[in-house]
Amino acid sequence: MRVLLVEDDAMIGESVKLALRQEGFTVDWVTDGDAGLDAASDQHGPRADGGYDLVLLDLGLPRRSGLDVLKALRARNVRTPVLIVTARDAVADRVAGLNAGADDYVIKPFDLQELVARMHAMARRAEGRAEPELRYGDIVLNPATREATQAGTPVRLSAREYALLSALMARPGKVWSVPQLQERLYGWDDEVGSNTVEVYIHALRRKFGAALIRNIRGVGYLMPQLEDKAAD
Repeated sequence: MRVLLVEDDAMIGESVKLALRQEGFTVDWVTDGDAGLDAASDQHGPRADGGYDLVLLDLGLPRRSGLDVLKALRARNVRTPVLIVTARDAVADRVAGLNAGADDYVIKPFDLQELVARMHAMARRAEGRAEPELRYGDIVLNPATREATQAGTPVRLSAREYALLSALMARPGKVWSVPQLQERLYGWDDEVGSNTVEVYIHALRRKFGAALIRNIRGVGYLMPQLEDKAAD
């Protein structure tokens, strides 16, 4: 999952970014409201349909308040889920944020595991699924624990193998270009090798079978719809 963190406090921002990366998220961090609005509004951003999977948004931001950022995003029809993370604990502030289009609200200081659980719940709702796991045939991914199994047998995955497989499994039948997949795996400040996506694709095929991921020559990669796979 690729996340935009909009937080002006350097200590909080750095600690949240590092903690979420350890939990398997790809995180980009900006420190003011204008930069947050620009990044979250980017229709050529990390997701194929533009933008991020989720925005973590502080309210007390320089240049433009978090509430104004949220209102502007919704006015632009940016549907990315937004989780407000703020020290403002008054009921009126929570009501204002939720009424402006936020999907959830967490008060600082917060427990990291609760924050991560709320993020996964928001991602499930955005993808239109209720169950906590991702399933594709006999392959099951648990986003909360980052465990993978095939036919009940655990399969060991690196953090980026897991991130790549979960992106493909969430949208079977969708063709992903290499740059789009790179955006799923790397933040702004990460160094990206020229063939890293191909290396991870090869590793996943070796672990789950060569037919799991198809190469659409000159376009990218996809996991076929299960009915298409059965017809092969």
